[in-house]
Amino acid sequence: MKEFTRRFDGAELESLTVPAAAITAARARVDPKVVEALEAAAVSIESYHREQLPTNIEVKRPGVSIRGLHRPVRRAGCYVPGGRAAYPSTVLMTAVPARVAGVTEVVLCVPPGPDGLVPDVTLAAASVAGVDEVVAVGGAQAIAAIAYGTETIRPVDVIVGPGNVYVALAKQEVAGLVGVPSSFAGPSEVVVIGDGSAPADFAAVDVIVQAEHGPDGLAWFVTWHEAVADSVTEAIERLVALAPRRADIEATLHQSGYVVVCDSAEQAIEVANYIAPEHLELQTADPESLLHLVENAGAVFCGAYAPASLGDYVAGPSHVLPTSGTARFASALTVRDFMKDIHVVSVDQRGFEAMGSHVVTLAEAEGLQAHADSIHLRREADRP
Repeated sequence: MKEFTRRFDGAELESLTVPAAAITAARARVDPKVVEALEAAAVSIESYHREQLPTNIEVKRPGVSIRGLHRPVRRAGCYVPGGRAAYPSTVLMTAVPARVAGVTEVVLCVPPGPDGLVPDVTLAAASVAGVDEVVAVGGAQAIAAIAYGTETIRPVDVIVGPGNVYVALAKQEVAGLVGVPSSFAGPSEVVVIGDGSAPADFAAVDVIVQAEHGPDGLAWFVTWHEAVADSVTEAIERLVALAPRRADIEATLHQSGYVVVCDSAEQAIEVANYIAPEHLELQTADPESLLHLVENAGAVFCGAYAPASLGDYVAGPSHVLPTSGTARFASALTVRDFMKDIHVVSVDQRGFEAMGSHVVTLAEAEGLQAHADSIHLRREADRP
């Protein structure tokens, strides 16, 4: 791992694991207002995800009790990107739901900078979220390290978190050995649908927000009014020219930035459903009237004053969302991604007799005689 970190991150590390004292010291160095914002975000994230906790169920019939129990994994790995920017928000959006789920050990993987250090603000977020272990490794090699284990890093049971295409593909490679949510949490995406009821700058800046993450993402504006399309296009050009991360924004927009004019609001939603974006914004006069048409999206933001950036930081739901069209079948990160369902079947003699004949019939139909014998032997044992 040290060789990979030297090769890909240009950093020399004496130890891959960040000492607890360094995490504490980093939090003390961070601006108190930033720490306060991290703590406020953590409260929102925790309160939302606590409502997701499943309840145990029980179904009874004569002589039979079927229970469904929910148990957290023991050790979870949370991947947080680095390189182009620090993402303390992703620390919270992965580690806090894990804690709510009841995970015993939360491990954070984050690439170090060229100086070999993890940014203070990222370590501060790890402290706020109650992370147990911080490993200064990034990229596909980080996924391999926490999936297979190394001499110094113990393997985890589940790996969550967004990353570039290499990280996302690495998670797919280790799926089956460890739990990996079915979504492809890769480069950021947004589709903004607008009818002109909100200022053009609102739609423009929200297109730019996701493009700011850099190339390989997706940023679309969709409308059914040509004049609105022209206004938003002009606003995007004007705001991009002033943006500090102009190069990253332009790279994304050049590759996959579009302004689309449809025939109707319904057709605009059809376009969004086809793309299945990570973020979908409905900047319309009546977003609720369109919401029932939305089928494929990681998260939907309704109204002019609900930018996706609220979801990125403080709204509450995890911002780890499906990308690359996987919102057609996958969901946002939830506490269920850190939990397992266990079935418990309790049967007394009465229930056994009620079900036994059906077991014998189906087992013999499948040619599995031992299955049938498990019923016959018990019946014979009960005879006087």
